[in-house]
Amino acid sequence: MLDWLTDNWGDLAVSALLLAAVAAILINLIRKKRAGKCSCGCSSCDGECRR
Repeated sequence: MLDWLTDNWGDLAVSALLLAAVAAILINLIRKKRAGKCSCGCSSCDGECRR
């Protein structure tokens, strides 16, 4: 098991960083939605985005 970890530590580190980035993005989107902010980036939205 230790050999496998030492052989793949680089892949594990990159995977952990990607997972942390995705989690941070999702948390940010959820917080904005709960606060009633628009996620599309426009300043005049009142909580709902138009398409």
